[in-house]
Amino acid sequence: MPIAVDVDVMLARRKMSVGELADRVGITPANLAVLKNGRAKAVRFATLAALCEVLECQPGDLLRWEPENAEDE
Repeated sequence: MPIAVDVDVMLARRKMSVGELADRVGITPANLAVLKNGRAKAVRFATLAALCEVLECQPGDLLRWEPENAEDE
């Protein structure tokens, strides 16, 4: 998938656990793990906004586009 998720990077920068982030955002740790591991097919803007608010970051800090052929190199 050409969209990479960097939630784990922001968690490390904020010294926050997955469980704490899930509680503060209002989603289950399992759903957060799906997003964090890049297996999510979609994310609601409300969830993205809540992640950004709690992590004090911008959406671009959590999501980035990578060309699909970059994995081949």
